Amino acid sequence: MTFLLDTNTCITFLRQKNPQLISRWRSVKPADIRLCSVVIYELRFGAERSSDPLSEHMKLDFFVAPFLSLPFDDESARKCGFIRQKLEEIGERIGPHDLQIAAIALQHDLTLITHNTAEFQRVSGLKLVDWGK
Repeated sequence: MTFLLDTNTCITFLRQKNPQLISRWRSVKPADIRLCSVVIYELRFGAERSSDPLSEHMKLDFFVAPFLSLPFDDESARKCGFIRQKLEEIGERIGPHDLQIAAIALQHDLTLITHNTAEFQRVSGLKLVDWGK
């Protein structure tokens, strides 16, 4: 099984505050973990907002290095539009970045690792796991 990490999962791991998540993370080979450009953007934005952006960016450089990062490309954009339309048909919404992350996960048939299962479970067909529980 190959996993796509949501931003909140990355942040929780970086802070080293959830032993269950850390244990689960370490039981998976880095080759079975993916990041995506949207998550990296959110992590970089957080680094910019920190009191020490240079140090935070250096930590992120080290953190992201072992993982393949998937882009939000044209196929993901198509999938994202489809997901948004289906959600709006039923009066549901999720945030724009979460839509993009979900689209990438579906496009590449990945299981999304997130603490935000309440929001992502609205996306039909998306496989979810919360390593922090």
